[in-house]
Amino acid sequence: MRETIMNYQAQRGSVLHFLDQHSPEYFADGILVTDSDKGTVVAVGEAESILAQFPQLQVTEHSQALICPGFIDTHIHYPQVDVIASYGEQLLDWLNNYTFPHESKFADEAHASETADFFLRELLKNGSTTGLVFGTVHPQSVDAFFRASEALNTRMICGKVMMDRNAPDFLCDDVASSKNDSQALIDRWHGKGRQLYAVTPRFAITSTPEQLAAAGELLADNPGVYMQTHLSENLDEIAFVKELFPQRKNYLDVYDHYGLLGEYSTFAHGVHLEDGEYQRLSETGSKIAFCPTSNLFLGSGLLPLDDQPFPVGVSVATDVGGGTSFSMLQTMSEAYKVCQLRGHRLSPQQAFYMMTLGNAKSLKLDDKLGNFTAGKEADFVVLDLAATELMQRRQAICNTLDETLFCLTILGDDRSVAETWVAGKKVYSKDEAN
Repeated sequence: MRETIMNYQAQRGSVLHFLDQHSPEYFADGILVTDSDKGTVVAVGEAESILAQFPQLQVTEHSQALICPGFIDTHIHYPQVDVIASYGEQLLDWLNNYTFPHESKFADEAHASETADFFLRELLKNGSTTGLVFGTVHPQSVDAFFRASEALNTRMICGKVMMDRNAPDFLCDDVASSKNDSQALIDRWHGKGRQLYAVTPRFAITSTPEQLAAAGELLADNPGVYMQTHLSENLDEIAFVKELFPQRKNYLDVYDHYGLLGEYSTFAHGVHLEDGEYQRLSETGSKIAFCPTSNLFLGSGLLPLDDQPFPVGVSVATDVGGGTSFSMLQTMSEAYKVCQLRGHRLSPQQAFYMMTLGNAKSLKLDDKLGNFTAGKEADFVVLDLAATELMQRRQAICNTLDETLFCLTILGDDRSVAETWVAGKKVYSKDEAN
């Protein structure tokens, strides 16, 4: 035991995780034990119990801190780091005027590598340890991303954008090269260490029927590979899709026709869905990624999280750079406000469940991530409940777990992240960064 325990790390503070959506485990004075060699969780529980179980354990104390699983972001664009906070457009103009010109730079692998490294470290600074990530049309953008992620040992999912029409020529591929490049990236990266691949048609507007068919073939040929795209974000977008695919019943039916729905498929936004689209998402186990800061910033609309005619799994995501913050705390703050505008209250515990185990379930990674079950990968974040003077003052009069979590959600941001740990190793410390 002594030899084994030398590899263990122990963090003491308030500890929160979820066994399922309605079963939080909260230890006001808790300890999380992880194995730094295996990168896994060893045990979690009340401090007194853990210390009795591991009497020689060396413990790091975190006062006024909440320890929880690492946040998971289910929709984000790493090449859009430098177009975040671009002024004054809605979706289609925003893509044409800001995003597409910038993404051309990712033909340069050196630029892609520098951006990927910055992007991943910004995620970790905000407590996010896993993401479902868009690259650009350039395969080297995905190679650069996975190399950077592999170096940090983060569990990431990424894919090369497939785009062969309605975009600048310098950003378009073709059906054959898109499929071949995607397959080569799958062979090179999917399942290598903690890296996973997502087939990534940008959205129906920028892919021909032939390219969408190729995306479906990639999914059929590579079971367990993910699929990510956009769906019903903006009313003008939906109208354009109807012009391009007049034979299809609705926007989702375009993707359905080409075999893109399924349990590994995440459709970003889904703000303006018809009942029939909800039904097909539900029937196929496909998921929606709710992107509140982006939906508000681009004026796209308010997702009806509380009002689904058929039950569909909904994760939560930042959608940087249409989204305005890397912080999942800030993202959930805006999600709360979206729900308020629709006459629904998003509970603090549901918010923390969605950011952790809920998002892990959405990505079918809950056997590996999302809570502190022994043997799972030890990705976690230490949140400073007194990160600012205002937070310290407000937290001092919080009397319940819900009050503590709600205060953290509404007032928290990257300043609230004291430490981020990946696979049992500390990869970010606010104190060391300062």
